[in-house]
Formats: sequence, C-alpha cells, structure tokens
Amino acid sequence: MTERIKAWQCIGCGRIEATATCLGICQDVPITVVSAADYDALRGFVAQLARTLPRDGEWERTYRAMQERARRLLGEEKPATLAA
Repeated sequence: MTERIKAWQCIGCGRIEATATCLGICQDVPITVVSAADYDALRGFVAQLARTLPRDGEWERTYRAMQERARRLLGEEKPATLAA
C-alpha cells in the first residue's frame, strides 16, 4: 500500500513542504505528485482489470467495456481513430 504524506504546496511558487524536523542536510530535488483522487481512480481500474474474468465467448464485450471505462477516466468522449 502506498503511504500518503500530508504536505502543503505554495499556490505561488509551487513549493511543497511537509511537517518534519530538519536535520540540516536538506536538499531540494524535483518530485512528481499526483492527487489522491486520480491515484485511487487508476488503482480501482487496475484492480478491476486484474480481477475480471470474462465468460466464455464474452471477452470482446468485456474488453470494450474496459476500454470505455478507461476513456471515461482519461476524460475522452469517443474512441481514438487508428492511423491507416
């Protein structure tokens, strides 16, 4: 399970800080942060994908349903067209 750390981000410069005792050896490094809601949505989708077992002859319907859910999570309205 991923640990979540409470932090604060400056709306001006973007600096992120968490409550901790400084040891005097701090160094700023670039990080990537995602919202908990986005993480939870992706984790839910991956869990469903991992645990879904289509019935015999229903794999295509299940696959298309999973594609549709993935599109909704990505904020896409319609399927992307394939380049010929």
